[in-house]
Amino acid sequence: MKISVQNLNMTYPTGKKALQDVSLEMQSPNFIGLLGPNGAGKSTLMKLLVAGLLPTTGEIQLDDVPLIKNEKKLKAALGYLPQNFGLYDELTVWQFLDYMSALKGIKESKSEIERVIGETNLIEKRKARISTLSGGQRQRVGIAQALLGSPQFLIFDEPTVGLDPEERINFRNLFSKNAQDKIVLLSTHIIEDVQSVCNRLIVMNHGRILFDGRSEELIRLAYGHVGVYNEEVQENEEHGFKVTARMNTANGISCRIIAEVLPDFVHPTEPTLEDAYIYLIEKGWKGQ
Repeated sequence: MKISVQNLNMTYPTGKKALQDVSLEMQSPNFIGLLGPNGAGKSTLMKLLVAGLLPTTGEIQLDDVPLIKNEKKLKAALGYLPQNFGLYDELTVWQFLDYMSALKGIKESKSEIERVIGETNLIEKRKARISTLSGGQRQRVGIAQALLGSPQFLIFDEPTVGLDPEERINFRNLFSKNAQDKIVLLSTHIIEDVQSVCNRLIVMNHGRILFDGRSEELIRLAYGHVGVYNEEVQENEEHGFKVTARMNTANGISCRIIAEVLPDFVHPTEPTLEDAYIYLIEKGWKGQ
């Protein structure tokens, strides 16, 4: 499967420009992490990729055919978990997945439901009404419905919200397993989720793509722009730096600092992916 996004622009009726000249290609197998602050355009891009919206200008192609002419093929190959996914509280977990299987036209639905219930650790909750589930369990049901039918294109919008650390690790591994022969697009604010499993990162802000590449390439962009100061310090316009973390250590407070040019009093240090992401967003915001 190949998906091509060509010069995509999206302006809402309110006049808000959600996407500006976005172009990218995705080809299986591929595990892509989509990062960006709130309002960056991530959700709009995902809605366009699932044909939930039509772009103002530009085009999306699925296997070299315009998506608008290939929507049936897309729906057959798509597994989607939006950020605000609605569940039917009066149904049990099994009933809900059976209903979603029918909507997707899955023939061997019983075995398929059993498979996704097992993969999402919902075996003990299969007969429980959705209204009785915790937030994390409801999220697992949403992930399960996206996995029904082993779709070739999976889109997850903040899938690990509400999950405990152990569950997040399990689902990262599950997503990674699916990405071995599929396209998986994972949108999240949790840097650790994408760093551990994604082979490609796309960073967006203000409707534009700021970076598209591997995590180590993004980290290299931040070399020389991240440092540590072993005392309390406040952000200062004169020095032009941003304090990204204040940590309690055995020797007192230590501050992690990002800047285009590090102040003399700061000791340079190895950037993390989170450092590199914040540096890129700050740099893009200032138009440098």
